[in-house]
Amino acid sequence: MTKAKDIMTTEVVTIKASATVAQAVKLMKLKSLRCLIIERSHEDDPYGIVTDTDIAKKVVGSGKDPKTVYVSEVMTKPCIVVNPDLTVEYVARLFDMTGVDRAPVIQGELLGIISVRDILQKGDFLDNPRIPLLEKTLQVAVSNARSVSASQGTTATETVAAWEAVNELEAELAFCRGTRPEQTAFEQYGNPVTAELTSV
Repeated sequence: MTKAKDIMTTEVVTIKASATVAQAVKLMKLKSLRCLIIERSHEDDPYGIVTDTDIAKKVVGSGKDPKTVYVSEVMTKPCIVVNPDLTVEYVARLFDMTGVDRAPVIQGELLGIISVRDILQKGDFLDNPRIPLLEKTLQVAVSNARSVSASQGTTATETVAAWEAVNELEAELAFCRGTRPEQTAFEQYGNPVTAELTSV
């Protein structure tokens, strides 16, 4: 599973909230960037972001002088942040739900930035679509849970943990598909009575 940390851009350019929009635009042009991360003023201060869209809408579109407008006036703070261990599929969903197309990758400190472009250009979704992978993983997990149940008993801690792993995979698969199964794997194979009826 490709994660945010696998495809993020590690070279992140930051700017102070007190900088002018004109300074921000010059920096973005110099580095060929579409956004800048706002530097924190102290350890507990949340990260912010200013994008080319922010500047176009809030400064250019309003006819304001970028030399007299500060980054703090057009930035988004706090901004949406991404955990480096978040899978690319979840990053894409996060972007869709929040309407953003890029976000800093943070785990205690600023590690990088990830964008829709990174997902499309560096992600492995073409070769490894999520649903087929989850389906295969689920089959293995169900087989393992049934095996553990048969050898350890239906109430053993190992058996409960194995079926919990199956439940998590089923939930993720249902989320990806947008539909829930009529019968869960546990209902079909984990329940001793149902499993006995199924095997007849």
